[in-house]
Amino acid sequence: MQSKILESIGIDPAYILIVMFLILIILGAFLVSLNMKYNRLKRSYSRFMRGSDGKTLEDNIRRHLEEMERIEELSGQNQMELRSLKEKISGSIQKTGLVQYDAFNEMGGKLSFAFTILDGEDNGWILNAMHSREGCYIYIKEIVNGECHTELAEEEAESLEQAMYGDSEELAGIE
Repeated sequence: MQSKILESIGIDPAYILIVMFLILIILGAFLVSLNMKYNRLKRSYSRFMRGSDGKTLEDNIRRHLEEMERIEELSGQNQMELRSLKEKISGSIQKTGLVQYDAFNEMGGKLSFAFTILDGEDNGWILNAMHSREGCYIYIKEIVNGECHTELAEEEAESLEQAMYGDSEELAGIE
C-alpha cells in the first residue's frame, strides 16, 4: 500500500502502525487501571450504602452521631475522675529515700539508717534509727514542702535528697 502523502513527508507506514500499536497498549493499561479503581470504588460505595434506601443511610449516620455523643460524655466523666484521683494520690506516699550508715564506729556494719517518706507535694517524715550496743534509738522529723524545721544530720539530708530527686548516683551526675 503506497500513499503519496506519506511518501511526500518521508514517513514509512510501518512506523505509524508501530506507534499506533504502542498507543493501543498504553490505552489498554489505562483501561485496566481505571477498571480496578472503579471496582474498588464500587465496593466502598456498596459498603457505605449497606441498605436499600436513603432511610437506612440516615439511620446509620444518626446512630453513629449518638454513639459519638455518648463517647464524648464518657470522656468528660473520665477526665473528672482522673482529676479526682490525682488530687487523692497527691497525699499518698510517692517518694522514699534510704541511707544506711554506721552511727558509732565501734559497732562495725551499717546497722543504722535514715528513711524518708514523702508524698507528691514533698511532705512527710524522716525516720532515723541509730543502733548501738546499748539499744536502738529512733527519731522522727517532719518534712513540709521538702524542708525540715530542725537541723538534719548528714545521713538524713542525703535520705531526703534521695527521696526528692532520686538516687544518689543521679545526684552526682547533676553536680
